[in-house]
Amino acid sequence: MSLHTSSRGRLLLAVAAIGATAVMLSGCAGSKGGTSGGGSSKPIVIGTTDKITSLDPAGAYDNGSLAVMTQVYPFIMDAQYGSPKMTPSIAASASFTTPTEYTVKLKPNLKFANGDPLNAESVKFSFDRQLKINDPNGPASLLGNLASTEVKDDTTVVFHLKVPNDQTWPQILGTAAGPIVDQKVFSPDKVTPDDTIVKADAFAGQYKITSYKVNQLISYKPYAGYGGNLPKAANSGVDVKYYADPSNMKLDIGNGNIDVAYRSLSATDIASLKTNKNVNVITGPGGEIRYIVFNFNTMPYGAKTSNASAAKALAVRQAAADLVDRQALSTNVFKGTYTPLYSYVPQGVPNATESLKSLYGDGSGAPSLDKAKQVLAAAGVKTPVTLNLQYTGDHYGPSSGDEYAAIKSQLEQGGLFTVNLAQTEYVQYSKDRTADVYPAYQLGWFPDYPDADNYLTPFFSKNNFLGNHYDNAEVQKLISEQVGITDPTKRGDTIKQIQDLVAKDLPTLPLTQGTQVAVVGKDVKGTVLDASFLFHYAPLHK
Repeated sequence: MSLHTSSRGRLLLAVAAIGATAVMLSGCAGSKGGTSGGGSSKPIVIGTTDKITSLDPAGAYDNGSLAVMTQVYPFIMDAQYGSPKMTPSIAASASFTTPTEYTVKLKPNLKFANGDPLNAESVKFSFDRQLKINDPNGPASLLGNLASTEVKDDTTVVFHLKVPNDQTWPQILGTAAGPIVDQKVFSPDKVTPDDTIVKADAFAGQYKITSYKVNQLISYKPYAGYGGNLPKAANSGVDVKYYADPSNMKLDIGNGNIDVAYRSLSATDIASLKTNKNVNVITGPGGEIRYIVFNFNTMPYGAKTSNASAAKALAVRQAAADLVDRQALSTNVFKGTYTPLYSYVPQGVPNATESLKSLYGDGSGAPSLDKAKQVLAAAGVKTPVTLNLQYTGDHYGPSSGDEYAAIKSQLEQGGLFTVNLAQTEYVQYSKDRTADVYPAYQLGWFPDYPDADNYLTPFFSKNNFLGNHYDNAEVQKLISEQVGITDPTKRGDTIKQIQDLVAKDLPTLPLTQGTQVAVVGKDVKGTVLDASFLFHYAPLHK
């Protein structure tokens, strides 16, 4: 997910995927922070530097917003912690009844926390509004294969799909596009304000929100009427505290003022906390990716610029790909917590390639100034090329400033580029990037489901969430075809072909993939697998 985040934290270990590190106290926080086991009256206190864009599932496709939605909305399908397999959650059954019809039978007598019915009409309403609103910061791009949603009776709904045998559809029902909302509260055609949602108690997930101050503090309480297949909350409540400065969060977790620190601590802070005997840091492989997006209209020589030239714009992108030094970013900025990424699907996900490795730089993964000079000269591009490059310092972790300072330095080597680097606070950034404000800009991605499709369809389909005006009909055709290919080998070949084609166009420039997963305390009762704030198994202390 984008920006994004967009991932269901429940798929954490299923894809070995969420590129985030959390720190949990191993000793009792006592009166300062958290709690003892599930019977304690004190809430678990969690810190994060993430930001919420919207509580409306149609209006946000980022990790900070989804981390809240995951807790408070029901889903038709869910993955049990530690498993990649999606199974019916508020559904009693869900399966293909024809190649283009996916039929869902809901459990009976489901209700939202406010008493409103949660039924087949709720499901149809939720998916219809996603497509109708189609917010540029929303997840509607995940629903590109949905033709229509039909209510058969109070508990039966049929999804009519465009491409038959969609291998990703059951997984998509558990993504950012899949929360079921209250049709009596949410608008059918526009994003509903957060305060309206909270005031109406329009929740039916494992938790409901009892107090909400956007990007300051959220208080959660378990929802007794939760009807999904995930475990009941193993605590009495959770408070989530939002930090503007990750260094303050580091101090609070180190001093026992909070129980969990989750997204994002710098690589330096993580290394420091590993020496703190009161906390336990655990890291592992990850599926988060970091990348630069090029706006095909407004980048140098873009389609809407005064000197538009598709060939020169491509040469600019290729030269950037020749100059970027991923290994230096990994070593110097991220201290090995992120590793070089040479394709659009990260290593560890089936059918990932390294398509960019041989095409750009020295052909082995390192940069090449000579090759960048050659590609610009061959296209007749006058140097230095002025590139306005934007990043956000408060969403993708505190290392973003160092990361983009390093990228600026790499691109300016040899005098081929003059990079004007600027940053914007994420809430505004998320609006500007889809309004053609930034010619080139930073994004990150957290997977919605453990399939290569999730690194392709949201980015490169016709109506993708990037909104960067990349439009390749062959790529779009192959993306549509691959979801319906039932032969794993043939589908894998098509996915690899897509990566090769996109690598030649460079609509985005992949940089690194994350390696962290989660961090839990030594005294945690049970096994914490849920990265979306780690609080389902989390009576933190014995």
